[in-house]
Amino acid sequence: MRIIPFWIVLFLALPTLAATAHAAENPVEYPEDIAARLQLRYDAMQSLTFNFYQDIRGEMTGRPRQGSGRAVFYKDDGKARMRWDYTSPDRQVLISDGVLFSMYFANQQQMIITPAENLDADLTYSFFTGKGLLQRDFHIRPANEDEQSENEAEFKVIKLIPKTPQSQVQDIHIWVTPQSLIRRIKITDHFGTITVLNLSDIEVDGLTGKSPKEIEAIFSFVPPEGTEIIRQ
Repeated sequence: MRIIPFWIVLFLALPTLAATAHAAENPVEYPEDIAARLQLRYDAMQSLTFNFYQDIRGEMTGRPRQGSGRAVFYKDDGKARMRWDYTSPDRQVLISDGVLFSMYFANQQQMIITPAENLDADLTYSFFTGKGLLQRDFHIRPANEDEQSENEAEFKVIKLIPKTPQSQVQDIHIWVTPQSLIRRIKITDHFGTITVLNLSDIEVDGLTGKSPKEIEAIFSFVPPEGTEIIRQ
């Protein structure tokens, strides 16, 4: 079973001192304020790693589908890289080294390779590669009433609606801690399919100090012998 993650999770994480001070001075935050400090976190970050648990539900998907694993992202010199390692329900490895985007599916013994630039057409992905801006590319709204956090001291929830229609995204809800950690993301598509991503064990800038060779090794993958390679 293939479970391909949405790009909204990329690079939203820990605070900087300036953003924390802003939140402290402004205890009542509007959705635009929260989005602004998320942008600040992204701009200040070089790398991000986290464990994830993904749940997908909807009439179009049949029975609910779950997946889990670990993800890592890295940006340097204007080049963005990412890697998703799914450990359940089946092994999947999704990697972009900034040039090529490859998707390996162990249960199908298959790897699909496409140019990484093809991902730029996705509005949410373009933000996390440094080519998009939340406040420019999304309508930022209060969360739907049924998505509001019961404990606002623990989480703030905002809703993002793409200004340019997206085939896979109708709206996105993001749960944000006072320290600007993204802990939960809920994506609804135009067919009512809901994808929820919960993040844990988040580490920011853990790749700082790694040599270029070490970074290259993280964002490369050689599939097992006998894997069918499909280039698109």
